[in-house]
Amino acid sequence: MDSLTSALKIAASGLSAQSDRLRVVSENLANAQSTGNTPGADPYRRKTISFVSELDRASGGTTVEVNSIDRDPSDFPVEFQPGNEAADDKGYVKMPNVNVLVEMADMSEANRSYEANLQVIKQARDLISMTIELMRNQ
Repeated sequence: MDSLTSALKIAASGLSAQSDRLRVVSENLANAQSTGNTPGADPYRRKTISFVSELDRASGGTTVEVNSIDRDPSDFPVEFQPGNEAADDKGYVKMPNVNVLVEMADMSEANRSYEANLQVIKQARDLISMTIELMRNQ
């Protein structure tokens, strides 16, 4: 496999991984205020994603794959909301362990990584097109 095709494959694996990462972050942000339905019930638990590098024997390059999507085991913060249906007998509600600032930073980083991989694909495509054009003109 030539180096340009290898670069395309590696960048495509990065696009896929960052797309999954953005989906997980989006789910976390969408559920940042999702409490339980009954008093004392657990709210939404933040998801985390981890990656692993895989050797692609065909291209000789290293691609990235999603290793796992897990739940964050950290404690739930509690808020005093006596009118909430999920409030315990003292008026406290367990809130999701989602920190919006952390999620926004993660989203920004994933977006930049996605754009970088997309730029690699565009550059490789341009180089392939230029190579074909040079071969036609000979």
